[in-house]
Amino acid sequence: MIRYCFKRLQLVLLSCKIVGDSVTRLKFIRKETILIRPYSSKSLLVAEKVKLGEEGGDFTVSYLTNSCGLSPKHALSASKKVHFDTPEGPNSVLNLLEDHGFDKTHISQLVKKRPHLLLFNPEKTLLPKLEFLGSIGLSGTGLAEVICFNPDILKRSLEKCIIPCYNVVKNLHLLDEDYVARFFKNFQWILSAKLVSNVAPNISVLRKLDVPEALISLCVVRYLSVVFLETEEFKEIVKKIMSMGVSPSSEVFTRALHVNALRDASEWEQKMELYRKWGWTEDDFMLAFRRNPLFMDFTEKNFSSKMDFLVNKMGWQPADVAGSPTVVTYSLEKYIIPRCSVIRILLSKGLISKGEFMLGTFIMNPKSYFLNRFVIKYQEQVPELLSIFQGEMGLAELGLGFEQKEVE
Repeated sequence: MIRYCFKRLQLVLLSCKIVGDSVTRLKFIRKETILIRPYSSKSLLVAEKVKLGEEGGDFTVSYLTNSCGLSPKHALSASKKVHFDTPEGPNSVLNLLEDHGFDKTHISQLVKKRPHLLLFNPEKTLLPKLEFLGSIGLSGTGLAEVICFNPDILKRSLEKCIIPCYNVVKNLHLLDEDYVARFFKNFQWILSAKLVSNVAPNISVLRKLDVPEALISLCVVRYLSVVFLETEEFKEIVKKIMSMGVSPSSEVFTRALHVNALRDASEWEQKMELYRKWGWTEDDFMLAFRRNPLFMDFTEKNFSSKMDFLVNKMGWQPADVAGSPTVVTYSLEKYIIPRCSVIRILLSKGLISKGEFMLGTFIMNPKSYFLNRFVIKYQEQVPELLSIFQGEMGLAELGLGFEQKEVE
């Protein structure tokens, strides 16, 4: 009799699950079926199917996977940020995007970054922004790429932010069609038209120093965080860079503005301590900074790994690296190690000497130059060079390695 009652209770609960549409009811059913599991292996199987169905069959997850092209993993993650029970709303957003040049890849990238955009009102919130961007030269694939790169544009107010910000920069007579896309790709820096109002006086400072208009334009589209600074702070940074001997007429000047704007006094001193640790003197640092200050953008770990390889394993002097600071802006795995491997072989066989070239010669020059100068030229003497350069063979296979310092 007791077993019969439990079976009846199970049937009632399962029938409630099937017809009910309440998440609370489903949770209650799953909890209550614990009472009857000892009496029926079938009920355990059914309960597990309920669990799997609830976790894996959600409409939002299914829609994100099938309609937006997200992987199951990314769809599940995105479903924690958005939820919808019908496709009408999201479909209208996707249709609007497709009408403005977004393909399946663009939509997948965009939704993965900002899934909540599927909940926006397409006519009131999205369409006016897309139309404005189209009116200033962004459309089709170009528009899609900009939005995918910086989807937060669609979150900003058109009247209070996007249009005023664009107008401020446009009135500086800096932007042509080539710069529009780059400007909006960096739009995440723009918080308000008030912030952009700092641009005009800061640009005036640069023009008084005879900074070329092309470099000013470059600064606006590439280093927006710099020209948005309060003008007094901006003037102090310019003064500091001038005192370091950087010419306002060089592109290095705009890079130096960028590097300085990102760091306060304590951060600057931490960087200087790092360079001293790797053997740079004050003169070494100043030389490196005047040639390419972007080496300061790299983390301590990144910078140290490259210095360790170049100084401790390849035998270059710290001053050599300071003389070619752009070298440390290249990938260690993709550029520095493959090329240094070839150079190490040639040095070990006496086919070249370090006095023949500078560090930057074989790291910074194009691939075609390196292949002709250091690989093809010596391929008869060392047939393995191309395989070493392409990473198909390691130096250890030739009895070489980077355990010892290279001897000059």
